[in-house]
Amino acid sequence: MSGRLAVVKRPTVLLTLGRLPKSYELVRCFSQAGYRVLVAEPHPWHLCRVSSRVSRSYQVVSPVVDAPAYLADMLRIVRDEGVDLVVPVSEETMHAAALKPLLPAHARLYCPDQSRLIALHDKHRFITMALDAGLAVPRTFEFGSDAARELAAQHAVVVKPRFSCSGRGVELFERGATLPARGEPSVVQERLFGQVLSTFSVVSGGTPLVTSVYCGRVMSGTVSVCFERIEHPKIDAWVASFAKFWNYDGFLSFDFVVDAAGVPQAIECNPRVTSGVHFIRPEALGKAILTGVASPDSEESPFRENRWAQQFYPTLTETERSLLTGGPFAKNFRAMLRARDVVWEPRDPLPFLTMTMTSWRILSHAIRKKTSLGEAATWDIEWSPEAS
Repeated sequence: MSGRLAVVKRPTVLLTLGRLPKSYELVRCFSQAGYRVLVAEPHPWHLCRVSSRVSRSYQVVSPVVDAPAYLADMLRIVRDEGVDLVVPVSEETMHAAALKPLLPAHARLYCPDQSRLIALHDKHRFITMALDAGLAVPRTFEFGSDAARELAAQHAVVVKPRFSCSGRGVELFERGATLPARGEPSVVQERLFGQVLSTFSVVSGGTPLVTSVYCGRVMSGTVSVCFERIEHPKIDAWVASFAKFWNYDGFLSFDFVVDAAGVPQAIECNPRVTSGVHFIRPEALGKAILTGVASPDSEESPFRENRWAQQFYPTLTETERSLLTGGPFAKNFRAMLRARDVVWEPRDPLPFLTMTMTSWRILSHAIRKKTSLGEAATWDIEWSPEAS
């Protein structure tokens, strides 16, 4: 031997979005797992860019603006940086999935094929997939069909685009209401009444390795910004049955309504990361993603000790709004005091401290377009049939 120490290359992960708190949760988990973390993001400044855990941030073309250029940008990063693992995060997942047949042999994409993701994201096709698996879902029909008109005549309904996120385009109608024309493919779904719960799972080979079930405690429109993790065995069983039937791999999330008898029905699927990720310990999240193996029951719980979590700044905004508008101020204020912030940590303070500056593109878009923060955060990464 020459006496020189061998240099061991750290594995490299590329996250396909950096602007959201759930992006930072993945930064945290991969950093703790020993990975060099890169982030690709259409915004020049974003939440994860200022993190000491991120080795480098790349600005890429928005997939909504130019999908081929977006894929070319992503492939260039993978090749130049020797990326081992590409992990999609949010609504850009459907776009990033097109990378799978294009990646070099040394790189792996952590998501299913694009066709499966799109089927799950489609609010009509998902219902069919759940019914095929023998699982409970509300009656849902294509907008404009005779079945949809009959459903609206007999029941309160929800009308929403087949492809949308962050509550965009969702409208509620009472029984017998005349449904106005829609400018994009939509569904008419029976409106269920009960407790609204959401899930997030990491699934491998049709088996959920970890599933968090949570409910919104402070809402910004239809999006929760402060939430509580709860136990719900029936929802765990629903998720496990769906994942097994479709032999799913990757991130898998659902929204449910639970009726007075405790029966859950899934109203839609989100084949991506959701806020439920914030309840999982970084080391447990990293193990599930990287090994595809569930922790034995004898090991430490995969969940964080605190069952309450929040995105502090939007929670504060909504709490202040409820004070000024006569909303549930006391409830919101108690929740804000009880929940931990999902970004703040003393060893990496800048993502939290600079969030107003790094989120300015989102904030200014919401102000100019008079939309919710959720819509403003996803308009340039949202998938639609025209993108395929």
